[in-house]
Amino acid sequence: MRRRSPVARFLLGALIGLLLFAGVAYGGVCVWFVLHSRSFVFAAVSRVSTAPQDAGLGTVEEVTIRTEDGERLYAWWTPPAPGHGAVLILTGKGVIISDYAGLFRDLAGRGFGVLGIDYRGNGVSTGNQTEAGLRADARAAFDFIRAAAPRARIAVYGESLGTGIAVGLGRDRPVAGVLLNSPYASVVRLYELRGPPLPYRLIMPDQLDSEALIDAVGVPVMILHGTEDDAIPVSEARRLFAAAREPKTMIEVAGAGHGAVWFGDTRERALAALTSWIAPE
Repeated sequence: MRRRSPVARFLLGALIGLLLFAGVAYGGVCVWFVLHSRSFVFAAVSRVSTAPQDAGLGTVEEVTIRTEDGERLYAWWTPPAPGHGAVLILTGKGVIISDYAGLFRDLAGRGFGVLGIDYRGNGVSTGNQTEAGLRADARAAFDFIRAAAPRARIAVYGESLGTGIAVGLGRDRPVAGVLLNSPYASVVRLYELRGPPLPYRLIMPDQLDSEALIDAVGVPVMILHGTEDDAIPVSEARRLFAAAREPKTMIEVAGAGHGAVWFGDTRERALAALTSWIAPE
């Protein structure tokens, strides 16, 4: 057997060393991502929501909601007018409920009861943000409405990050309808589409896979999405829509960016859908 030359042995050793270094470096990046992924996905907000009265919402009150795992959530609540249902707002990432004062005004102006929460870890709400934690927050919010307005039918409105939480709530609680503004099919898919080449399905603790859950939602679903959304491509919303059961509606707003679809005819169609979903039986 012919022995390798010193140069060949050196090159082979260098290649093995390089591969080992690359493997260790890649593993290190994976570990770093696991340790930081929740801050990327959720982005907890230290800002504190203003009082609803400061936003011109005199009929809205501040309430505290206790979750099943003992956290306390700050929330805005206004009860429904007689003969009306209620809407639960699940917000996007990096925002607090006072950022949704305009939406609150639109919904309450139709006579709906409206509840919006600051997720755990946002503002003065206690706890740390995880997928399981935010899903528990949504269930606690729904249960609060059910206790406060037991005769009201309840729809859920989710925006961006909150769309995945809304889809899960549609599986976990008897909501009357699910309205999704700028949804994703799954957060893990977004990372696969746009992130560096990492094994996200193996290392992400919070995958927020709405596509896997929405078939279990047996109530009407409406999806709103802008065609120029650079945060969540409209292809994600189309994919989610394809996975949803009937009855379902998708409204694509030409030229609109992320979350910027709540206006004009789209707004009126969405409000009409909510009205029909939560009208008394």
